[in-house]
Amino acid sequence: MDRIELGRLLTAAFPDGEVEVTGDDGVHFEARIVTPAFAGKSLVEQHKLVYAALGDLMKETIHALSLKTYTPEAWARKR
Repeated sequence: MDRIELGRLLTAAFPDGEVEVTGDDGVHFEARIVTPAFAGKSLVEQHKLVYAALGDLMKETIHALSLKTYTPEAWARKR
């Protein structure tokens, strides 16, 4: 698994969003995901959506995934 492959998986799961993945060792990654799919959801619920999209990869392939999740509005305020 590399960051490009992980980015493709997350982009497929959140096609209306913006995804950026960093990390080059194949097991530790950081991801920023901005999508309207997170609207009205708590941070825990947002992260659960990401983990669900990755399924067994979180158990078998990815050792650590640091997430930063935002709605488009929250991301616009942060910028």
